[in-house]
Amino acid sequence: MNKILVPTDFSEQAENALKVAAMLAKTYNAEIYLLHMMEIPMQHSDPGQAKSDIPETLFFMNLARKRFENLIAQDYLKDITVHETVKTDITFNEIKDSCKELNIDMIVMGSHGATGMMEMFVGSNAEKVVRSSEVPVLVIKNEHQTFNVNNFVFASDFQNDNKETYKQAVKFAKAFGSKIHLLLVITSSNFMTSYEAKTRINDFISGIDYDNYTITIHNDYTVEQGILNVSKDINADLIGISTHGRQGIAHFFNGSISEDIVNHAKRPVITFKI
Repeated sequence: MNKILVPTDFSEQAENALKVAAMLAKTYNAEIYLLHMMEIPMQHSDPGQAKSDIPETLFFMNLARKRFENLIAQDYLKDITVHETVKTDITFNEIKDSCKELNIDMIVMGSHGATGMMEMFVGSNAEKVVRSSEVPVLVIKNEHQTFNVNNFVFASDFQNDNKETYKQAVKFAKAFGSKIHLLLVITSSNFMTSYEAKTRINDFISGIDYDNYTITIHNDYTVEQGILNVSKDINADLIGISTHGRQGIAHFFNGSISEDIVNHAKRPVITFKI
């Protein structure tokens, strides 16, 4: 891992994510790309005027630069190369484009999560990034004095299309010396025997060189609840899950377990795009 993108609105949650990104940067000897997404009020502007010439734009750009200066001066970023970028009216697809443009390896971002009607109609910013990102997204909810990943839950249905994402998870686990807890949640709608489940998992991980793992077959009412319950029981430091990145009408009807976990988990979550 060489380049980490950290979207920021200079909130407490965004700084929590930046602190974790700094720890990762030191672990991997990586650079941080700090991206501020800025919305500029355009209702009173001349449509023919360039955004960069609008007084409101200049004001907010200067304010962002001052905040960047204060942020980058923090001790936890010492000896780390940090690049600052400000973009106006950025969309979540443009974050995806920025990752391609900058050759980003991972996104680290903070989140409040979302629940109830807000989740149904809007969702969280982290959820939207997870949905569109081609690179792994690490979502941080709380402040971490240290970011140690001793117990890493990797939840999957262990079908072949997830195998590449597991290889990414193994690379991450090797960097931290993590024990991976391979988790298959069985519900009434996807029932299989324990023998079938263990056989599927063992076939899935064959050929991948990583011996520090356990296998957990867990029964629950929903896959999401099973992941959250097992992660709580073992006091997991991180939950890893694959995402299909459904968008539009397909997402509305099918949803995404990974996005629900991002919204509801109280511990860090990392997603890998299938």
